[in-house]
This record gives sequence, C-alpha cells and structure tokens, in this order.
Amino acid sequence: MESLWSHSDEADLVKEYEKQGVTGDVALRVYSARLLGKVRQLVLHGGGNVSVKTKMSDVLGKAEDVICVKGSGWDMEYIDPPGLPAVRLNPIQELSGLKFLSDEDMVNAQRTHLLDAKSPNPSVETLLHAFLPHKFIDHSHADAILVLANQPNAEELCREVFGDFLGVVPYIMPGFALAKASAKIYEKNPHVEGLMLINHGLFTFGNTAKESYDRHIHAVTLAEEYIGKKPLKALTPLEGPAMKAGEETLMNALAPVIRGLYREQSGKDWVLHHRADAKAKEFASSKECETWSQIGTATPDHVIRTKQKPLLLDLQQWQDPDKLRKEVSQALNTYCESYHQYFETNKSAKGIDKTELDRLPRVLLVAGLGLVTIGKTVKETRISADIYQHSIDIIHKSFSLGDYVPLSSSDLFDMEYWSLEQAKLGKSKAPALQGKVVYITGAASGIGLATAQLFAEQGANLFLADRTADKFNEVADAIRKEANVGVATRVLDVTDESAVRQSFEQLVQTFGGIDILISNAGNAMQGAMGEVGMKELRASFELNFFAHQILASEALKRFLIQKTGGVLLFNASKAAFNPGKNFGPYALPKATVVALTKQYALDYGSYGIRSNAINADRIRTALFSEDVLKERAKARGLTPDDYFRNNLLQQEVYDTDVAQGFLSLALAEKTTGSIITIDGGNIAASPR
Repeated sequence: MESLWSHSDEADLVKEYEKQGVTGDVALRVYSARLLGKVRQLVLHGGGNVSVKTKMSDVLGKAEDVICVKGSGWDMEYIDPPGLPAVRLNPIQELSGLKFLSDEDMVNAQRTHLLDAKSPNPSVETLLHAFLPHKFIDHSHADAILVLANQPNAEELCREVFGDFLGVVPYIMPGFALAKASAKIYEKNPHVEGLMLINHGLFTFGNTAKESYDRHIHAVTLAEEYIGKKPLKALTPLEGPAMKAGEETLMNALAPVIRGLYREQSGKDWVLHHRADAKAKEFASSKECETWSQIGTATPDHVIRTKQKPLLLDLQQWQDPDKLRKEVSQALNTYCESYHQYFETNKSAKGIDKTELDRLPRVLLVAGLGLVTIGKTVKETRISADIYQHSIDIIHKSFSLGDYVPLSSSDLFDMEYWSLEQAKLGKSKAPALQGKVVYITGAASGIGLATAQLFAEQGANLFLADRTADKFNEVADAIRKEANVGVATRVLDVTDESAVRQSFEQLVQTFGGIDILISNAGNAMQGAMGEVGMKELRASFELNFFAHQILASEALKRFLIQKTGGVLLFNASKAAFNPGKNFGPYALPKATVVALTKQYALDYGSYGIRSNAINADRIRTALFSEDVLKERAKARGLTPDDYFRNNLLQQEVYDTDVAQGFLSLALAEKTTGSIITIDGGNIAASPR
C-alpha cells in the first residue's frame, strides 16, 4: 500500500490551523487521520478511530494533559478539530485500575471528563487509546488485515507475517475489557509497534503522527504482499434463467417488487441501489456465494449496516411480475424468519431483554445482477454497498488464502444489539417523505424547481426531468447538497414517448421505483380557435395533455407492480374552468388534464392510487415573457405587478405556493379526484 504522506501538505495544514488557534498536535492528528480515511481499503464510512495525547488549557488557563480522540460518528476522511473531542487524560487512565466498568459508566466517565461539554461523544474505544502510552494511535479495519484476522489460525499467521512487529489480541467486544486486555498484551512486549485485533482490525502507534501512520501502511503492505502470493480461487458460475437476462432487465423487473414487499412488511418506504461492479456480479452469480456469503461479517462494526448476512436470490420467474413477487416474497419471508430465530436464540441464551430490530435484509446478492442494497435513504444504501463490496473481496481472498472464520452469531448479536453501536445510526425523527421517490417534470425552474426543493426538504428522493440542460445539473447539485437526498436528472422532451419510457427505466435503475409523479411541464400556446392551425393545436395537445398521459401511464405500471398505491399530481390550469380569449389551444388540453385526473382517480382508486391536480394562475414563470405580461396587464388596465395581485385576496401567488399545494395533496392520504385552485381567489375559475 502506497504512503500518501506529503510534507508540503502537512506543513500547509498545520500552518492553516495555527492561524485558527489549533495546536500543532491536533493539526497533525487531523492530517494523518484524513490520509487514512480517504483510502477505502483502510476505512469505510465512519469506521476506525484515531487519537493524540497532548496538552490543552481549561477555562482557567491551566494546562492539562488530554487525549483528543475521534468523536463517535465522525468520518475520518473529512474530520476537523471539532471531531476530536479532548478528554482529560489522567482520570481516564486511572480507570485501568478497576476490575470492571459497565458501558454506561464508561460513557459517563468519558463525557464528564470532556474539556468542552459541547463536544461529541468520544469513540467507544477511547479507553484503549488512553491505556496505551503512545502519543499518536491509529485504528482501521483494513481489508488485508481482516483477511488475516478472520483465518482460523490468525494468531499463528500474524506472527508469520509480522514477526514481532505486532502484538496479537484475541477477540473481545470493544469497551473496558478490550482496553485492559490490549494494554496488558502491549506491556508484555513494549517493543511492538502495533496490535492486531483478531476478527476486528489493526492498531498502530508512534511518538509522531507520521511514525504511527507509516507503521500502519507498513503493516497493511505486509499483509497485502502475503495475501498476493496466493492466487484467487476460481468461482463456479450458476446457470439459472436469470443469468442471461441482463442487469438492466433484471433490475427493472426486481426493484419495484422489492420496494413493494419492504413497504408491505415494514409500513415504511425504501430506496434501492445497484452497485454496478463486475466482481460483485461474479460473486453473486457463483455457487460459492451460497455458502461463503452466509457465514458472517468481516468485522463486527459492519453488522449494523449490513446485518449478519445478505439475502440470496437466483430468480427463476423474473419475466412474470406476479410469479416474481411470489418467489421473492417467499425468499424474504424465509430470511426474516431466520433472523427472528437468530434473535430469539441469542436473547434466550444470554438471558437478556432486548427489542427485536426489523428483520429485513439490507444487502441482496442477485444472480445475474450482482450487489443490491436497500435502505431508508440513499446514503444508507451506498454505505451498505461500499461495505459489502469490500466484504466480497475480503471473503474471496480469505478462502483463497485458507478459510474464513469471522465472529460467531453470538458475538455478532452482542454487537448488533449493543446500545453504543446502535447510537451510531441516530434516532432522529424521519422527515415526512423519507424513502419516497418523486418524479417531477419541468423541474429546472419555476414551479417544478420550487416543488423539487420543497419535496427534498421533506426527505424525498428526486428524479428531475426538464427539456433544457442549462444549469440543470447545478440546480440538482444544490438540492442534493442542501437536503442530503438522492437526486437524479434527465434532459427530456416529455412529448417523446420512447424517451419518457427510458426515463422511467433510469428511475428504477437509480432508486428502485416511484411513489409520486408530479406532471408539471407545459406551455401556454395562444390563438383564436377558428384560426389556429391543426399542427399548432396538435402540438399543444402533445405537450399539455398527451405528455401527462404518457407519464402517468408509465408511473402507473410501477405502482401496480409495487402494490403500495401511488400518487399522480397534475399541473392543470385555471383555463380549464375559466378560459381566456385566444387561449383555446392551451385551455382545451388543460381541460382534458382535469378529466384525466378524475379518470385515473376513478379507475385506480381501488388500488390505493390517488390522482389530483392543481389549477394555478398568474405565477411568475417562464410562461410569462415580458411581452406577454405587458400585453395581458394592459388589456386589464393594470401594471404588471398589479396584474399578479388581481385576485380576491389581492396577493401575488408564488411558485412556492403551488409547490406547497402539491405537497399538501401528496400527504392527503384520503383525497383523490380533487382539483384545487391556487390563484389568490378567482370565482370564475373555481371548480363547480
């Protein structure tokens, strides 16, 4: 493994932090932690931890010995000084004299000795860092280390690979007992430069940040070189019907079924992620996968993200949605029952009172498709995929080297149901639309953009379509960053039926399905009905009616496969009830959209599919060019600004008001066939 240390980068960061009053020790700790965190073969998503022992001043200006250790939940790749809470060192080290310390008392001791009470919780392995005498300490779950650490003869193998470079610590659950055991093993041989924790990971230490980092890279390199001498075992491919289907075909068939079944079992919404990776596909499509994947996680830290094992699917009925649903449902039920037995067996054996977590798998290995993960957020799915992608490599290399003997079911249960580990997942209340997938047309500006922003704030994942590419990606990036949700885009002419169908396939590939369609795109075409050409009229109907129907019919197909209902929302127009002079080419198709809304409500209400529309009026969007606005305002003897306030409430209606209307309809679970007006009050346009 290559060292990423750069003396110039190190100096620049130290200099930058010194200007902010951050000590050199902490700056160096940040620098080397980030180097470890950016290498996926070392650290994944909040895993690992680091520390530095240094001096800091308390509120009275008194210098104290402290240990700055990674805060729980912080990601080493992006860590900053606030992610390294300072804990008074001496009282923490004195705990080593105790024979026993509960997890609750350990956490309390760490928090009560924080230099700053506002700091995040120090790592659950703070005591291990504190009980070792070294200034800098690094910990990772490096892939190569785990290949060795999960061998049945791991201790003997480690001595062969590392000699006296590393001490070996048998598996003990993180906390006080592991900290004491690790310190004791170090004290037996204080010349070691690190510790190998069986079934867990690697610790290295040093007097400087670079010394500890270099030792870490050296240990991983030795492991990689040793493993590399053994060729990978060839995998035996399966030969089922799904193997010839193609990844996109399988994903489009399977994903909506999975989303529907998860919603049915949990009452919550989920999103899927397919990790397009050749090695993952080869593994999922092999006979070896049937046994290798069911043994356990490569390190106990992964169990809260991936559960103990993945669900295996070798689909036989993928071409028939109903038969596919039955096949997947049976596999899912078997998995859930197995998880329940795992829970009950361990709960009974340990004589403890725990509440069972949900039984649903987070990782699916699908023959012919590969690695699929599922979670309540896009972030969850990507974390699980990253972890299991590395797990596949670890498992394959482990069996190629010798065997794969990770932690037992009993030990994994302890970790999965450990309150300190569950705390990493957070318990904050989920936003109203978490897990929902929403398709919005005309999303680059105006009402579509305002709606996208509002739905993202409520936790929805977005598939955004617009005919213009100008600044579209910038818009999507801004929403993604602000709301931390999944956002996909497609430049799309909604009148192109083939392109619309392809967009829904892309939607399923990205998120697994759809829950809400907001068919918003349109354009106000003008002309006296007796004079407008048929070409122009047909063009208006293509955009302002048929496009809505194409989109709705494609959404409906996925709703019916998911069997969890769905929401159709249309942007109609006040012109449907109150047409304006020379606006027939626009009013007529919009009137049919109102009829379309009601027809979908009538035809599919029994499936739990709701269909509603909004009639908005006089919204400042691209439909109102400067010339059109002046013309319409002048015809009414108004200024342009007064034109927008010319309603019963005498208030301008904004695109955000229409967005709020869409959100209200999306959340109105017992409303369908409804047309609501958002126009500030226009009696002539009110439905009746």
